[in-house]
Amino acid sequence: MESTLYLDLSTDATRKSIFGQLVAATPEQRRGNIGVVVGDDSIPAKAHLHDLADVERAIGTSVASDWTKEEAKQVYRILAQAEAQVHGCAIEETHFHEVGLGMTVREILGMCAAIEQIGPGKVIASRVHGVLDIPAPATAAILERYRIPLAEPRLEGELCTPTSAAFIARYVEEYQ
Repeated sequence: MESTLYLDLSTDATRKSIFGQLVAATPEQRRGNIGVVVGDDSIPAKAHLHDLADVERAIGTSVASDWTKEEAKQVYRILAQAEAQVHGCAIEETHFHEVGLGMTVREILGMCAAIEQIGPGKVIASRVHGVLDIPAPATAAILERYRIPLAEPRLEGELCTPTSAAFIARYVEEYQ
């Protein structure tokens, strides 16, 4: 029987919150594998990777498994697609700001590594909460494109970011 992973996005759908839930759901004996990926200095934490090609090259240097690397690239492709839509340019012409920081890339790799370590048959989540009335344009584009449902009433603050929205879009199959 395949396991189901449940993510509670009802009050906080940030990368930090999702990452914490993923680590907690990972069998204890496998958590070290996530730490190795996140702690890998082959992607300098303060590096600024400007576009999808830079991010994909950096991901390629990671100690993560091939599966995890490909999944992280898929998350970043969702993000690049949203940025391209918002800015009216080709995916290859998108420019990353905070989402292109080395530490952000390492965290996305760590989140994907956690999914690999957990090996869920299905990922379900609560409705996404905590989105500002005017979310970041890339966040709004991802939420709309992937029909990610929002909870009401909304909380104040940017509690769903472009990277977390891209991760949710990649993995969550059902919302409750």
